[in-house]
Formats: sequence, C-alpha cells, structure tokens
Amino acid sequence: MTDSNPRGVHAAPPKHETRHVVVVPNSINMVSLLGPGDEYLGIIEGALAAEIHVRGNRISLKGEPGEVALADRLLDELVTIIRTGQGVTSETVERVITMLRAETTERPADVLSLNILSNRGRSIRPKTLNQKRYVDSIDKHTITFGIGPAGTGKTYLAMAKAVQALQSKNVNRIILTRPAVEAGERLGYLPGTLSEKIDPYLRPLYDALHDMIDPETIPKLLAAGTIEVAPLAYMRGRTLNDAFIILDEAQNTSPEQMKMFLTRLGFNSKIVVTGDVTQVDLPNGTKSGLKVIEGILDGVEDIVFNRLTSHDVVRHRLVGKIVAAYDEFDARGGFTPHAAASHNQNHTPGSRP
Repeated sequence: MTDSNPRGVHAAPPKHETRHVVVVPNSINMVSLLGPGDEYLGIIEGALAAEIHVRGNRISLKGEPGEVALADRLLDELVTIIRTGQGVTSETVERVITMLRAETTERPADVLSLNILSNRGRSIRPKTLNQKRYVDSIDKHTITFGIGPAGTGKTYLAMAKAVQALQSKNVNRIILTRPAVEAGERLGYLPGTLSEKIDPYLRPLYDALHDMIDPETIPKLLAAGTIEVAPLAYMRGRTLNDAFIILDEAQNTSPEQMKMFLTRLGFNSKIVVTGDVTQVDLPNGTKSGLKVIEGILDGVEDIVFNRLTSHDVVRHRLVGKIVAAYDEFDARGGFTPHAAASHNQNHTPGSRP
C-alpha cells in the first residue's frame, strides 16, 4: 500500500475551495486599507467565509469560490475609495460588504464617494445604496418622495441637495416646511409668542442647516428670504418659483394639506417630500396625506417614490436594530386588540414579562 500523499507534496485544496492572491498597489498604505491594528481586516474576516493572510502588500485568500470572489471585490472597492482621497472607516467596510452582498450593478465605491456638499472640511455623501438612488431621483425628477424610518437621511440628504442647488444658482431660494401639529398639540393652545410656538417644530431643520452652511451666514440668508423655514400653513395661497422646496414630517399632513402643498409648485422649482408613515401624530380618524398619496400619484410622469428601510439607518447602529424590531412587531400584529389579548393571556398580573 503506497502513501497517497508523499512527504513534501502538498495536496490540492478541496474542489469546493479556491485560492487567490491580491497584490495591493504600492501607492496604497496597508494601514489605510486594513485599519489600525488590522481592525478592518478583522471585520472582513468576521463577515466573509474566507481565510485571509497578509504578507507585505500581498493578500492571500482561500475559501469557497463565491466568498473569495467577494473578498477580492471588497478589497478592490476599498482601494478605489482610498484613491479618491476619502478615508476608509469600519463603517465604510461594513457598508461595502452589505452592498456587495446585495448583488447590485452599482459599485459601492461610486455610492460612497459621491460628494454632495462640503462645509468646513466635512463632506455629505450617501452612505447606502438606497440613499444613492434617492439622491439620484432628486436630480432627475421634479417631485421626489422619500419615505422611511428615522435616521435614514431622508431630510438631511434632501437639504444637502437644496443647498447644492442654491450654491450652483440652479434655484434662487430654499423653502423648508413642516406641519406644526405633532404629538397631539395644537399651536393655539401652547404658551408663548407665535415664533416661540413654531420654533421647536422647526428646530431640526435649523440644526441641519448649521451642518451645511457657515453659521454666521444663515441669519443673513434667512433675513433676505433666500432660505425660508416656516410651518406648512404658511404655504397656502402661494406659487413658489425658482425654489427648492422640502416638506418634512409629511406623514402629519392630511390629504387636503398634501394637495395644497404640492400645488404650490412653480416654474423652475423642485419639491422633495419626506416622512415616516409609521410615526403619524394626527388625531384619530384623520388620514395621513403621505399614506394615500402614492395611490393617487403613482405613474404620474416626473414624480418618483423612494423607500428607505432599517438597513439605511445611519445613526447609532442600535437605531437600525430598533427600527427593524418594531417592523417585525408590526408584522406580527403590533398594538392590535388581538395582540394585546394574546399578550395578556401569556402574562399573568404580577408576573415578569
């Protein structure tokens, strides 16, 4: 009986495995690619079913063909991003992996390197594939709807596009508006002057503006009417020409208010409507204009609807998980009487949940 594997002869890898070597260009700093202390390499190894060994600028890959090919593409995308001058972070690595797993035709490097706006050394870019598609839709259409949960960048990216349009002189002014009825409170019953009543509802829009425009410039732009931040009720009776108009928190409009707003559109203007249909604060019995609008306008030329999900949340990583958990809860029936009855049957008074 002969030895099937003589000493010194290495057996070929199993048929279900493949090997590949990536040679990183000498112009690329390996720490930029693999992270300080190989932090990014650790993320890659944890996400992919492939063995990775690094020697100098040579990265050896071994594993299932699909995973090795994915690792090869991932490294190529990261090198491309580094070449644009944009730094790679752990978040960048995770987002590139997610996009590659989605098997889309768009390159992650193109998505993550798209620079919408820069201010004080900080760049505003889409961070997910759906965000990139949303931004592209704003460029291509007159009216764009961005519908999705909190933290998906719906309003922030729309405002960045508005500031970009103003700076490029494609429009003469920016108009930011929100319904001023939220959490069951009406302005007439709140204490203070009209300005003091309105300000808390519009504060998130001012906060975003400060990220995009030099703070000392904002009061001048507001005083000149170049930027207007106002409650939705102030839009009635107006025709808005040469403007980039954003309606935020649109889930809190009635169908009548939504119609009123959309028909304010004037010549050479663009509208972006953002909202989260799971966070409606309207009084019971009042329909949300955002919930019914797609059924009314679907198929109308130059109007597009974009949906973002928990996968597009760009706040703390737990926010995405919280949104996904609520979506799953709603899919099981949510806060319905049936769900409540089931909960009560499973938990007796005084028992721990």
